This record gives sequence, C-alpha cells and structure tokens, in this order.
Amino acid sequence: MNIRSLNRGDGVLIGAAVVLFIASFLDISGCDAAPEICAKIPTTNSWELSYLGWGSYFVGLAGAALVVASRALPEPRKVAGLELGQVGTAFTVAAAWTLLMWIFEAENAGAGLVLGLIAALVLAGAAVAGPLVPALKAPLVGAPKPQTPQPYGMQPGQPGQPGVPGGYGYPGAQHPQYGGPQDPSQGAGQPFGAQAAAPQPQAPQQPEPQAAAPAPQPAGDFAPFWFAVPVARPLYAEDGSQAPIAELAPGTWYLAVEQRGAALVAQTQDGRRGVLQDTTGIQRG
Repeated sequence: MNIRSLNRGDGVLIGAAVVLFIASFLDISGCDAAPEICAKIPTTNSWELSYLGWGSYFVGLAGAALVVASRALPEPRKVAGLELGQVGTAFTVAAAWTLLMWIFEAENAGAGLVLGLIAALVLAGAAVAGPLVPALKAPLVGAPKPQTPQPYGMQPGQPGQPGVPGGYGYPGAQHPQYGGPQDPSQGAGQPFGAQAAAPQPQAPQQPEPQAAAPAPQPAGDFAPFWFAVPVARPLYAEDGSQAPIAELAPGTWYLAVEQRGAALVAQTQDGRRGVLQDTTGIQRG
C-alpha cells in the first residue's frame, strides 16, 4: 500500500470517519426534562440499536475505508465489475441519507445522531468531490527530493567539493618534498662554498602529437532521469496496446529510460516497463 498516493480528499475522509466512529458511541436521543429526571433515563447509542449502528454508521465507515484503499493500492481492484472507490462512494452516500432520515424521524435527536449526520455528510462530500475538485486532488504527502549522489571515490569533506580547500595529504595540495630540487639561486642543496653552475642550454622540445578529439555526440541523446507525476496516470504496454499495465501514483519517483516523441518509457519499482503517454506537469528529480 502506497501512502504517498493519498490526496487531501483522502485526508478529509479519514478525519470524518474518525468523527463518525466517535459519534456512534454517543447518545442518539436527548432529554429536555430536569437534570435529575434525565439522569434516571438510560442512555442508548447506535450500537445498542443494531439496525442503526450496522445499517448507517458501519456502512459509512466501510465506505470511507474502501475509497481510501482504492487510491492507496498500486493497482485498481473491482467488486462485481465496479471499482472499490465507486462502491465506497455509494456506501458513504447511503450512510448520509439514512442518518438524515433518522434526524427527521427522531423526536429529540441526541449528540450521536447530530454529530454522526455531520460526519456522514462530510464523508459523502469528500468521496464524491475528491476526484473532481483540484484542491482535494493535491497529494497529502509531498514527494521526497532525490538525493544527489557523491562523485565516485569522493567522501564528504574532501577537497574538490564546494567550500572545502585542499588540505594536507589530499591530491592537489602543494607540499615541499624532502630532499627534492631547490631554487639554485639561493644555493640550497649545494655544498658549502660552491657556486651555482651556469644553466645548460636545452635542446628545443619537439611538439607532441595531439590525440584525435572524440567525435561530438549528437545533442538529441536521451539520458535517463527520475520523475514524479502530479496525479495518478496509467502506464500502457510498449507494444502499443491501450490496456494499462500499471498506474503511476503521485509522490513516488519513477525512472524514465527512453523517450518516444512526447511520451516516456518508464520503469516501476518492481521492474515493469511501460509507456507514459501523458507527461504534462511531471516533476523531474
């Protein structure tokens, strides 16, 4: 289950489901009499009336779970030809409708019915409007930034990295060699009392043959890169068939291995490859 594929609408669904679960344990009927009289009246919650608890509250909770699970699963699942999200949306609407009827029929609705109706209406609204409203389609958890790999053989803090000077013992640091050649004008390395020998003329050096420059590579070469999609998008087979083989979820990084016109050949975490036809708005790593 990919948690990063959840959006803000799913977050609203989860919050409303928690409120609905709490409301199922509150009183479903109120009392307008004196406090000492109301204290003698036994309280009743939705689970003590099985047709209310299981027929309304549980149906709403099950609908929220189905909608969230349909978006968190890597591949869509179906029940009797319908996707889990469609079944869950129908459950949330049914729960809101039955609780609304209970409010109309109750002589004195309690906190359990009132809070349950509010939570059920939010559940149904988020389930229906989640795929339609852009604000609810935004990812619930942002995509992580890919880490920039260090050059091969370089450790953090070595010279060559920005802001790190060459230090002792690192390649590129200038150190005098013990017993090495010295400046002849200072007499260093000469016996005491000896004069510096006149410089000997050197034969002109022949220019070394230049190595053949490598042929320039064409500018259109494709380099693989990581990318993330803003919304869930299908991945089609490479043979050109229109049957999706997987679904790319937002918040997950995928590897683009080839470019075919405006489309990309992407590779999933489990090694499957397919063609991403809609590349608008993708985020490159």
